[in-house]
Amino acid sequence: MPSPQLTRQFRPSLSGSLITLIGLVFLCSLGFWQVSRFQQKQALWTAFARGSDALIALPRAATPPARYSHVQVSGRFLSERQFLLDSMTHGSESGYRVLVPLETDLGPTVLVDRGWVPRRSTGKTPDLTLTTEVVHLTGRMDLLPSRGINLPDTVSHDWPRLMNYPRMDALERALGRPLYPQILLLDPHAPDGFIRDWHAPGLPPEQHLGYAVTWFTCALTLLGLYIYRSRRVVTLS
Repeated sequence: MPSPQLTRQFRPSLSGSLITLIGLVFLCSLGFWQVSRFQQKQALWTAFARGSDALIALPRAATPPARYSHVQVSGRFLSERQFLLDSMTHGSESGYRVLVPLETDLGPTVLVDRGWVPRRSTGKTPDLTLTTEVVHLTGRMDLLPSRGINLPDTVSHDWPRLMNYPRMDALERALGRPLYPQILLLDPHAPDGFIRDWHAPGLPPEQHLGYAVTWFTCALTLLGLYIYRSRRVVTLS
């Protein structure tokens, strides 16, 4: 009698198909989410690079400029009312970002970000001395630093006031005056500042694209394993 012939046929199980489908949907959704994050970050980093192209006069608060616009503004510092934003890092070192109000003829007071200073082991406040004369500043417009976790914004009630990721309304209450809706990131070459290594926020866009490739590769690997495990040996009569 002729020996039976063996062959492989695609015969997936119901449970294996359901698990694979759920896994593919999950992995692909993560991949497309990272693609979306890449597009968002690419737009931010492009806007940051474009912001250095032209220098404009800071408009009134009713028509704030686009984020990262390179602007110029004149006024006087309120040096006795400075803010220290806590939990700010530069490299691996912890410290503060220093915000000082600037009185201008625009209406609301403009908050100027002077940059980052390290946290001193002695606990003493860094030297924040400023001129009382009219100053002419240039910098980029940006939003206050923020993070997803809401914490109490006020850490101290003395001046300079220590605050932890405050919102603009909390700073307005502390000063007792309206503030411009954006802050000015003081240009690195300008005087009266500290360490100002400004860059677009978050991870570089390419890193999100790398994450997307990883998730899509995992999805293809899962699909390949599903096809391989579903090919069963059967006997042809």
